[in-house]
Amino acid sequence: MASQPAPATRARPRAPARPGFRWAERLEPYLYLTPSLALLTIFTFYPIVRSIYLSLFLTNPRGEPRVFVGLEHYVNALQSTFLQSLGVTVLFVLYTVPAGLLLGLVLALLAYQPLKGTRIFQLIFSSPLAISAAIGSTIWVMMLNPVSGMVNYLLSLVGIAPVHWLTDPRWALLAVGMVSIWLRLGFNFVLLLSGLQNVPEELHEAALVDGAGFWAKTWHITLPMLSPTLFFAAVVGVIHAFQVFAEIEIMTAGGPSDATNTVVYRIYQVAFRQYEFGAASAQAMLLFIVMVVLTYLQFRLGERRVHYQ
Repeated sequence: MASQPAPATRARPRAPARPGFRWAERLEPYLYLTPSLALLTIFTFYPIVRSIYLSLFLTNPRGEPRVFVGLEHYVNALQSTFLQSLGVTVLFVLYTVPAGLLLGLVLALLAYQPLKGTRIFQLIFSSPLAISAAIGSTIWVMMLNPVSGMVNYLLSLVGIAPVHWLTDPRWALLAVGMVSIWLRLGFNFVLLLSGLQNVPEELHEAALVDGAGFWAKTWHITLPMLSPTLFFAAVVGVIHAFQVFAEIEIMTAGGPSDATNTVVYRIYQVAFRQYEFGAASAQAMLLFIVMVVLTYLQFRLGERRVHYQ
């Protein structure tokens, strides 16, 4: 006798969720975000709103708004030496960002080679990460001293006359840029080395089978696969270069003859030496707009050359 199929069991109806429990599930993710949102509100959003508000007023030396002037601070900034400081900053970016990326890439490629002792070189190349901008700038001030500095001593060994690195307008910005490149070298090196380690080894092996040499593999495989990391490093490098302050303050204080007076340092002077907080806030907003536009252009133009896996 054929066995009868077992009767299908009906799924027990699920009890409707209570309204309070549903709301608790929806609110739970926001509770986890509350600490981060609080920090962003206190240290990012509120300062931006406060700066916009102060930029519309004349303030007293304590930063309290007194007279509403509208957009007068913005107009005065564009008619003052703000544009000159912006030009110095752009020149500083051109000095430091491409050279820093290129040097970090070269060192990362060298440290990535399967050779003995590469761990030691990785430690040496990444060591600037452990040095603050203040300490590094102080060290380089002594090394660039025109009389007793080590740099001029080394140049004298090959017959080059002493250079007044920090007091000559022709060399001051270049000298500060050199120090900034050195301070950022550890970050660029570690970032690009981690990007190299994420390149699939199968691609290199296939290129090796096809007879490709080191330069062919680097140009056709390594750089395209590393392009997202290079793009990120370029965007972060431009933002950092626009915000440079410690090196300028310690090494040149904006001189000589305003040759190193970048936008951020000028804002500092207007706010905390001239006590014109409204004018400084307006200049800070103009700098913010410039950086947003530059970042947007970088994403619009740079991402076309980025190869994502």
